[in-house]
Amino acid sequence: MNTHKKKWLFLAPIGLVLVGAGLSMAIDAGSVKANGGNWFWYGTAALIVFNSGLCIFGTAIIEKVKSLK
Repeated sequence: MNTHKKKWLFLAPIGLVLVGAGLSMAIDAGSVKANGGNWFWYGTAALIVFNSGLCIFGTAIIEKVKSLK
């Protein structure tokens, strides 16, 4: 097994988990906002987690393509 495939197998699940967690946090921040709570920093953290997941998953896709060569 080459190193690109190992990186893909490591990064893809992490990226997907972070995307899901970020979306869940963003939905929860919206719920906090609807109830009149302090949502700003929680929503900001949710966007950071979501975008980090997208970046990591994008890197995993690049590694997968490199492993096909």
